[in-house]
Amino acid sequence: MKMFLISDNVDSLTGMRLAGIKGVVVHEKKEILKAFEDVFKDEEIQIVLITEKLVDIVPDYILDIRLNRKYPLIVEIPDRHGSKKPPDSILKFIEDSMGLKS
Repeated sequence: MKMFLISDNVDSLTGMRLAGIKGVVVHEKKEILKAFEDVFKDEEIQIVLITEKLVDIVPDYILDIRLNRKYPLIVEIPDRHGSKKPPDSILKFIEDSMGLKS
């Protein structure tokens, strides 16, 4: 099982490379979609780390992957400036995907 990073900045990529995780730096929607195409071709990649800024560019695409594919697991990570999401964002995602209201 491999992890792969799709990042919007070189600093995040450099840090992940130190941990042995390969990845790419992209900035536009077209580049993000191409990166995912490449990920889908490699069946060993089971976890994709993606920076929050990039998720904001393609939120519907990410949601579609999460709901309709068993792999890869998509994990949003903050960039070097920290997270923009509230602390309970994971709980909110789970509640939304299960149709629960808090």
